[in-house]
Order: sequence, then C-alpha cells, then structure tokens
Amino acid sequence: MLTLEHGIVEFENGKALPDRLIHSRHSHYLAYAERILRLYESGIGKTRQELHRGVHRILDDEADCPSRRIDAFCKLLDEVSEYDTDTGGSAAALRKQIFRSAVPYHPLVKEKDRLFENTESEVKTRIAAELGAPWHDVEKRLFADIMELHRLKAFAGYADARALLSRYNVAQVQVALYRASKMTIWAKDDFKIILRHAKLSNLLHTIFFDQAAREYRIELDGPASLFRETRRYGVAMAKLVPVLLACRNWRMTAIIRRNRGGWKPRLELSPQDGLKSHLSEPEEYDSKVEEMFARKWGDQSREGWTLIREGNILHRHQKVFVPDFTLRHEDGRTVLLEIVGFWTPEYLQAKIETLKSFTDNRILLAVAKTGASTCTELPSDAIHFKTALKLKDVLVRLPA
Repeated sequence: MLTLEHGIVEFENGKALPDRLIHSRHSHYLAYAERILRLYESGIGKTRQELHRGVHRILDDEADCPSRRIDAFCKLLDEVSEYDTDTGGSAAALRKQIFRSAVPYHPLVKEKDRLFENTESEVKTRIAAELGAPWHDVEKRLFADIMELHRLKAFAGYADARALLSRYNVAQVQVALYRASKMTIWAKDDFKIILRHAKLSNLLHTIFFDQAAREYRIELDGPASLFRETRRYGVAMAKLVPVLLACRNWRMTAIIRRNRGGWKPRLELSPQDGLKSHLSEPEEYDSKVEEMFARKWGDQSREGWTLIREGNILHRHQKVFVPDFTLRHEDGRTVLLEIVGFWTPEYLQAKIETLKSFTDNRILLAVAKTGASTCTELPSDAIHFKTALKLKDVLVRLPA
C-alpha cells in the first residue's frame, strides 16, 4: 500500500481525481515501466538506495513525472521485493567491534606522511583479516540495519509493464481514501461479495435495501471519522477497492476530507472507469476476535448448539442485516450473534437501532468494552469482552 506521502490527487468541480496514467496521454510510460522492472530483476544484491536512485534516473528527465509519482513506483516495486535485513542486531555489534579495533590506529589518513602513518586502506585490510573476510564483504554487513542499505534478495515483480501501471492507478485511488470520512457503495449482482469483504476488513458499515431498484446500499464510516487507529482502518478501507474492481454492476462515492477550505470533494468510481483489480484471497474472518471464537467453538455441537458462519441475511423495509454467526440448536431454534470490534459512538448507536428493526429474531450482541462504556442503550444481555470473546459468556446467554 502507498502512504499519504505518495498520494497525488487533484480537486476539480467538487470532485477528487486521483492521479492516473492513461494510454492516450501516457503510452510512453510503458517503456519506462519495462526499464524499471528490468532494473529490479537484475538488481539482486543491490541496496534499496541504489535501486531507488536507478528508478529516479529513468524518470527524472520525464517532464510529466512529479517526484511523488517516482517515489510511488519505488514503493510498489518494494512491495513485491524481498530484502535482506538485520533483525538480530549483528550490524550494530559489528560496527562496535570494528570501531574498537580501529581506535589504536587513529587518526587514519588517505596517504602516509611523517606525522600520520596509518592509512585507512591498510587498517581496513588488517581488520578484515582479523574478521576472516574481505573488507568488501565486511562493508556489506556493516550497515545492514539501515533500511536504505538493505540489499535486494528476491523480486517477485509484476506480470508485465502494463500490470505495474495498472497497479499504480489503483494504488492512487486507494491512498486517496485514507482521508475519506464516508464511503457509499451501491451494488446489485455481487452485493454479497462486496459485503463479505467489507466485513472481513472489519469496516464500520450500515446496509440498506432499495426494494424498487432491487439495489443494496452500503454506507461505511471512513478513517477520517474515527477517534483512533485511523491509519490501520484507512488501509483496511483501501483494500476494498480491488474487491470492487473485480465485481459487476456497482458504483461508489467517497467523501474526502481536506485540511483546508472546509469543502469536501467526492471521489467517484465504477466499472466504467476501467481500472483493473489485482484481487488477493481474503481472510476467512472479519477480525481476530471472530476467528478465535470460531476456532474455539470448532465443528462440534455445544449443549445442542452448532455455530454457522454468516448463516442468515435479514431484510426489513430499507434495512439489511448480516450477523457474524448463526447459532442453531438441534431442535431447530436459532440465535444470531453479532460482534462489534471497531466502533464510534454513532456507529454503535446505529447498530443498536438496526437490531431494533429485527426484534422478531433472537440476536445476541457482543461489544468490545471500550465501545460498550459509551452507550447506555445496549441490550441487557449484551456481552462485554476485552480482547477475546469467551465461549462460556455466549453459552450462558443461549436459551436452555
């Protein structure tokens, strides 16, 4: 994922327009992309700094290429690269050892004279001999704990130059969403896929169903609306973009918060924009809390109850509710379980209002304690958990 420092967006007529490379204006970028990929493919053993400088040399003479665009390419290339790193602190220990060994020979000079007889090259050769390796190899390890000096170990790359440029276009849309205060998605054909991934990303969402249009509307709180953990949440929302791009018959609008001016431009996206997805396999569960709970429950029946993943979708007027789990008793009774992790007071209140629309269903609500303390309208049987939802707390609230 790109960071805010890599984002390029223009604002025009109330719209946010992320940077995009299009064939009619940027066809020559294919040649640049091919050169950049070859640079990394042949760059095994080179430092991150050397590779980045190489990318800059390729693009520096291009008039229509701001430095942020170059840095974004470097970031996307690094994402599919593996670098040697020093996780055990050996580089720092090596530096101390070398500096201690060099102290008796100081000051070091380039060439000997009557006053100073210890040259830098001679001392380096002497220390390298003590370490049992050529100085060239020692020097490679000397600053291996500095990110810019990490050396390329492997490069997975992209399928071709077009794939790299396509990834850049999608990444710029994603980084623009880091400042979103709200996202709204309208979907028909692939609603379940979009909703499932929104839940897998643990995004705060409310779902509505337009009976006349036979269309679902998903409203999601953006990272700019949260009190805390906005960076992690922003990344989670940005990861929804490739999912949308892989689906059919949808459209999306996000409200982008700016630091100045007070106005909030819209970012609009649909399949007609022509962006391509690089969709990766999603995680099975919305959050670690759900995953841990499901794994603890297992496949077996407990006191006659079996746990089913997202077994029901509830409809009522304009609202749709998909609980995280369905608990089904061997006699046919069902209880729905909804787990709330990320939260804002407004989101939690909206969740409670949604549950009120489905009072003819038995719904058990589990809420993180940090969220529960801000709301006075939680159901009396709501479960408050800290980091993990316990089986016994659920079982004790199920009908006998």
